[in-house]
Amino acid sequence: MLNTEARQQLQKLLPLDMIATKPWLETQGLSLHFLDNAVRSQTLIPVVAGVYTRQEARLSWKGIVASLQRMADVPVHVGGLTALELEGLGHYLSKGNTPRVHLYSAEMLPRWLARIDAPAQFEWHGTRRLWPETLMQDKQYLRQDSWQASLPPLDYSCPEKAILELLATVPNTISFEHADQLMQGLHNLSPRKLDVLLKACCSIKVKRLFLWLAGRHQHAWFKHLTPEQYALGSGKRLIAKGGKLEPTWQITVPKDM
Repeated sequence: MLNTEARQQLQKLLPLDMIATKPWLETQGLSLHFLDNAVRSQTLIPVVAGVYTRQEARLSWKGIVASLQRMADVPVHVGGLTALELEGLGHYLSKGNTPRVHLYSAEMLPRWLARIDAPAQFEWHGTRRLWPETLMQDKQYLRQDSWQASLPPLDYSCPEKAILELLATVPNTISFEHADQLMQGLHNLSPRKLDVLLKACCSIKVKRLFLWLAGRHQHAWFKHLTPEQYALGSGKRLIAKGGKLEPTWQITVPKDM
């Protein structure tokens, strides 16, 4: 029989449709003996070795990521293209395919995440060369998806932060054309947030590429930016191989653009 008090604590720590690792549950005060008994009685159901859910749980990628965010030692957030899609700003939503969920963190994702039979493919992006630690800790550049009532929400990048994260992957995983189409739809970005993010961003490539794409579309917020304050480095940057040098921001871009 399971200890009633510990069982009630488990229900609070592990709501339905979320997951938890054995080490994390131990740090929350549940004994190893109790956890082993909970597995034997099928109160806890192993998802993979050392990672559990409760009976009748329905795993979703949002539940998995919200669980990861709750347990992680360093901030992990949904960003880039996935964050733009959550805001309805994505252009190429995959139909019928397993969604790719872009996760941003200074530390690598735990190995168990790749072993879970999840309804999504998780892709990690290291942030050490993109954002300072202070910005990763700053919640005002994140939004929350209340994916299920009464459960911890999902943190994801605001559009201003997400587009900069996405541009770090051009042209390796996102094409210039796709990035350009996404930028075209970003009419309502906050110049105040952009100003702070562009000053904080560690990647010269990302900042120059953003300013070039933003300049192409001349959104109302563009004229409020202050590029002279964004530490854009010196010299040319090769981004598009075999491309043409764009004179203002000194980056190579596709000839047809």
